[in-house]
Amino acid sequence: MNSTITLKLTPTQEEQLFATFNEFLSTPPQYAKWQLKPENCVITCYTSGKTVFQGRDANIYAAAFINEPEVLITTPLKSQYPQAGSDEVGTGDYFGPVCVCASYVTKDDVDFLVKLGVRDSKKLTDADMLKIGPLLMERIPHSLLIVTPQKYNQVHEENNLNAIKAKLHNQAYINLAKKIELPSFKIIDQFTPETSYYRYLKNDTQIIRGIHFETKAEDKYLSVAVGSIISRYGFLKTWEEMEQKYNMTFPKGSGDKVDVVAQEFVERYGFDRLCEVAKLHFKNTEKIRV
Repeated sequence: MNSTITLKLTPTQEEQLFATFNEFLSTPPQYAKWQLKPENCVITCYTSGKTVFQGRDANIYAAAFINEPEVLITTPLKSQYPQAGSDEVGTGDYFGPVCVCASYVTKDDVDFLVKLGVRDSKKLTDADMLKIGPLLMERIPHSLLIVTPQKYNQVHEENNLNAIKAKLHNQAYINLAKKIELPSFKIIDQFTPETSYYRYLKNDTQIIRGIHFETKAEDKYLSVAVGSIISRYGFLKTWEEMEQKYNMTFPKGSGDKVDVVAQEFVERYGFDRLCEVAKLHFKNTEKIRV
């Protein structure tokens, strides 16, 4: 059944959305900045500032941009254990890596995780993540993948962002399966329709199947929340190393501040080295004066 979702996105969110799905660019209708047509959805960004998602999977594509703080109170934790869950971070940031983590949580871990504040992961600051991350990594079986910008740019030449994410989630589960026996219940915080996810993996030699796909999964499943926090921890530690290496402070996201620092980096190190710190397919790259 088709649905329509209309959101008022910030300029940064618009750029993030466009960067994610720009390979599906279509001729925009009147009064629209751009229109994208990924599978089972039409996304139209209008000059009025509204972005409309229409189609059978409109909720999947819009989920990342819907702010639902009340979900932390109204949504009970799903209690099926053991469970494995995965999430990713960094895909909306021009600078820095993309990180994906899959984790394995049993019923015995629940009290420990709730006391740490994992349940309310969206309320955690980066400082919180840096404190909690090592504690989770010590106790919870997990697989963390960190893709540097340079590696990301190489892979992106032949794979779109969602294909990269699908391959990373699949590999995280493959690696996790080497540490523990994967449970029957495995969850991914959904970023693409299920059919698209497995199509992206069709040429992979090993594919983990039987995945449950659900939007806002980190609010409902502790394993996904753990995956989100460990991913963020890996992202932040890699970010620190990047800033130390280049003696620069890099802003997160993809807004105007990012454009300024990207220009500064190119002036300092040259355009050819921008691939070492940035995801070049973002529109920010087009704004740089060489």
